[in-house]
Amino acid sequence: MARQRTRVSRKSEFELRAMRKSGRILAELLAEISAAAQAGVTTRELDNLTRQRLREKGAEASFLGYRDYPAAICVEVEDVVVHGIPDGQRLEDGQIVGVDMGVFCEGMHTDSAVSFAVGELDAERRRLLEVTQAALEAGIAQMQVGSRLREVCAAVQSVAEAAGFSVVRDLVGHGIGRQIHEPPQVPNFVAEGQFAEYDLILRPGMTLAIEPMINAGTPAVRLGADGWTVRTADGRPSAHFEHTVAVTREGPEILTAI
Repeated sequence: MARQRTRVSRKSEFELRAMRKSGRILAELLAEISAAAQAGVTTRELDNLTRQRLREKGAEASFLGYRDYPAAICVEVEDVVVHGIPDGQRLEDGQIVGVDMGVFCEGMHTDSAVSFAVGELDAERRRLLEVTQAALEAGIAQMQVGSRLREVCAAVQSVAEAAGFSVVRDLVGHGIGRQIHEPPQVPNFVAEGQFAEYDLILRPGMTLAIEPMINAGTPAVRLGADGWTVRTADGRPSAHFEHTVAVTREGPEILTAI
């Protein structure tokens, strides 16, 4: 049976302008949330801050209510890989904390995540942050017109595994635009035959959320009892960085950068 071709939307300049606005709001909010994430602050307080700032900016949280998700942001403390629900947990010195969020503005979504230190990190955690960010940058660099998606996936995997870390395989990036999740799926690894999207040729106007999720230990993860929170199976820390990126004839354009 022939593989079904993945249909990926290509955004108009009008849509890209809206995504740039959404992305600027998102980048500014992530910077503010990261600065506010000090020891003693609860993850719910970070979510409340996000909601307040979104109202002030006339934008909406893409995640709130999506498949009944109950918050504006996901907060990823230490071994939480993705989808941590904000609550009364207080941040502590020495922790890796990630914040993942989406913004909906003028009909278009953007999605971004950043991981950072609360206080001083040990050497392994510092290196995990550095390598995960470098893996994201390597994947973005491959988003050239005419490249295949597998080149993006392979670049992320190569950086992470060369450093001795592991790539989460149960979760992937995605297309984005009028919907928070659109085709294609964007794995952070290459496993031949697993994803038809590997052979997708990148074209101008495609917009992808590239999001390495890198574990200090094994790639295995487990889903929590709340049905959302994904943690590393071995309890070791994880890091997560993400940008929404447009493919253009001039090279990749990061839509969620300040």
